[in-house]
Amino acid sequence: MKNPLIENNTNIFALLTVWAIIVFNHTLVLNFLFNVRIENSLLDAAIYNFLFLLLSVSLWYPSIYLSIEKSKMWKTLLNHLAGGIFTSVIWVYTGYFILSNTIKTDAYLSFLDKSLVWRFNIGIIYYVIIVVFYYFTYYYKSYKEKSLVENELKSLVKDAELKTLKYQINPHFVFNSLNSINSLTLSDPAKAREMTIKLSSFLRKTLSYNETQVASMLEEIENVKLYMDIEKIRFEENIEFVTEISEQCLKMKVPIMILQPIVENAIKHGVYESTEKITIKLTCRRDDRYVIITMQNNFDPQGVSRKGEGIGLQNIKHRLSIIYGQDNLLTFNKLENIFTVNIYIPVQ
Repeated sequence: MKNPLIENNTNIFALLTVWAIIVFNHTLVLNFLFNVRIENSLLDAAIYNFLFLLLSVSLWYPSIYLSIEKSKMWKTLLNHLAGGIFTSVIWVYTGYFILSNTIKTDAYLSFLDKSLVWRFNIGIIYYVIIVVFYYFTYYYKSYKEKSLVENELKSLVKDAELKTLKYQINPHFVFNSLNSINSLTLSDPAKAREMTIKLSSFLRKTLSYNETQVASMLEEIENVKLYMDIEKIRFEENIEFVTEISEQCLKMKVPIMILQPIVENAIKHGVYESTEKITIKLTCRRDDRYVIITMQNNFDPQGVSRKGEGIGLQNIKHRLSIIYGQDNLLTFNKLENIFTVNIYIPVQ
């Protein structure tokens, strides 16, 4: 990690600006309070503060070496106490040597001799300020770097988890579709062939944007229609698919493959369990906070429930939680013979 005082041109300019302000105030104090001639005051201020400027830059390295994590607190304090005394002595007597050989007036030399004690104390104060500044800068930068690394790791984990959940959908769907094709192979080979072709088209389309995490609502509806075409080959007139999508919703971005598992769930727990026609209705509307997607289907209350692994709805709920950081974005309920699923996509 570079010394923050000279890390870039902006910091160097700021350092020189602070140095100039200190020199100006130092000059005024010597001139007005101690009656030191203005030219001598200016030279005194310039030399002493320039010397500490050089010392300040060099103090970065011992400050980092004597970090709190590397040794016990009392050892660190003792080391800095010794460092402060040593630095202040070097600063005071180097300045004294230069000024005593530059300004020869008795009045100034007398003042210079009397000022050594309070200059030494000021040197200790300067040392403490510089070291505290370095510690603050060092730990602040370390904190930012750690936060950046943690955020990158969280992002990678999030992406990996989302991809895992997304990839979980296709095998689950393919498994069910292959079962349907298998059942048609003997009873209706032509339909089995047609279903195989449509399944191939569906998978080709979904795999074409396999690295994408979002898609437009229009693309999602097209995927659902492809899926419905596959299932209608088997169930023919027993399925009706109805959509009511506002123009606003069609352009909205939603997590990819967010609709297909819900439709699959409706077929599995609706069509499979009923001998009557099942209507699956997909609606979408938008308010100020959410894009609200609703999927409804009727079912036979007397039908034998098909217990599955619950992959579809749990998958969606988990993905929504990861992407948007909320656990309440999917709800579902059964009312008489209607099953309803609601998905809330936060408007971003």
